[in-house]
Amino acid sequence: MSIPTLTCGVSQMPVVGYGTSKTDGVAVELALREGYRHFDCAHVYRNEEDLGRAFSKVFSSGDVKREDVFITSKLWNTCHRKEDVEKACDQTLSDLQLDYLDLYLIHWPMATQPGTGALNPVDENKVPLLDKLSPTPLETWSAMEKLVESGKCKNIGLSSFNISQIEEILKNAKVKPACVQAESHPLFPNLELLEFCKKREIAFVSFSPLGAPGRWWRKKEELSLLEDEDVLKIAQKHRVTAGQVLIRYQLDKGNAVIPKTSSQSRMKENLSVFEFSLDKSDMDCLNNLYKKAGPNGYRIYLCSEFKHSPFFPFPSEV
Repeated sequence: MSIPTLTCGVSQMPVVGYGTSKTDGVAVELALREGYRHFDCAHVYRNEEDLGRAFSKVFSSGDVKREDVFITSKLWNTCHRKEDVEKACDQTLSDLQLDYLDLYLIHWPMATQPGTGALNPVDENKVPLLDKLSPTPLETWSAMEKLVESGKCKNIGLSSFNISQIEEILKNAKVKPACVQAESHPLFPNLELLEFCKKREIAFVSFSPLGAPGRWWRKKEELSLLEDEDVLKIAQKHRVTAGQVLIRYQLDKGNAVIPKTSSQSRMKENLSVFEFSLDKSDMDCLNNLYKKAGPNGYRIYLCSEFKHSPFFPFPSEV
């Protein structure tokens, strides 16, 4: 099966990818064999070595060619200093058993203290320890650009940055961000950021398109998109599942999307979204669904524990 693609810098990114958070190499191998050709990885997921064994196994078998798969990873918060960026990328390439990444993102704009041995260093009060040198996102970006120059990364981009932060990068960058990855779903459609990216021809990738139904901090009273009556009505209308509606919602906005699942049946289901499309009434309904959660919707990944960082991207929301 051929999956449609979206231009991402110098590459073509399949619009439906596979999110690898809380998954393993067995699931990734299965996803490759089910037809996925876009994988979203990250150092902080703590599974890249396992995923690397799966990539190596499938690529070395000849069943799937490396050049036919779009692989993303992300620079973690403890590696924002210029001298740490290439080392972090090298570690990811080694773990994933790859010669290059198709896309490498700065995972968050905040920098946390390196050298503690912890991915999420905290002080005695459990408050995140910010990097004492406070490298700016622009300083980190300049080191990311060198990864493109060396051929270790075909494209570089940003994750969970706000518009003003992206603008600052655009004004000063030698290498333009190819992609912005951000939370987007009907409870938080992120339409302003999406419009910004479209105008500047930056690929937009939606994470948590289903609203992260399995998140541990979800409160009972919080709306579940997979159970919402309007989403279910649209699903019934098109004879598909609620999950397929939520994925198609992103595609019909021109986005790529990276749902995650370890279920083989759901893997198949998440790729089976190209035989229908949502009409204007469907899109209008989904675009306004956020009002059920409040005047501005509900951002799931606010990460307010980092609000003391000068680079926290959502200060108006805490």
